[in-house]
Amino acid sequence: MSAADRQAPELRIHRWIGVDGSDLKAPIKLSDLGVGPKVLFAFQHWCRGCHLHGFPTLQKLHGALESRGVGFAVIQTVFEGAHENTFDKLRINQVEYRLPVAFGHDEPPPGAAFPTFMEDYRTRGTPWFTVINADGCVVFSDFHLDADRLVANLESS
Repeated sequence: MSAADRQAPELRIHRWIGVDGSDLKAPIKLSDLGVGPKVLFAFQHWCRGCHLHGFPTLQKLHGALESRGVGFAVIQTVFEGAHENTFDKLRINQVEYRLPVAFGHDEPPPGAAFPTFMEDYRTRGTPWFTVINADGCVVFSDFHLDADRLVANLESS
């Protein structure tokens, strides 16, 4: 995996739904995802690549790693198409892809050009995968993630 070698910033996303689709009263923090490695997946509802490649990759990762203590969160980064990439689309995608993980909705704060996750994690679009190791460092951050390779790396560590 390519390494970014930097400490993962705390999440600043305020709107989340839980595994059952209910609105969460408090924002998700990285520590809420457990003490082990974490996989963060950024998407947009209208992103064709997210549906063709991103979500299937995430399903594969979740199926292979969730029981091994890897934490997961999905974040809709609304950097365009706010009329289509809405908060209510979170549950639609959560159900469609059978992903019992928290989903966040990240729109740019007032006066900002990009959502907080894009700014803090230096992402460049969607679908985007960020992997954080157990020490809290970003070890992968890019459009395309090789699920088999990540699973093999985490199983060997």
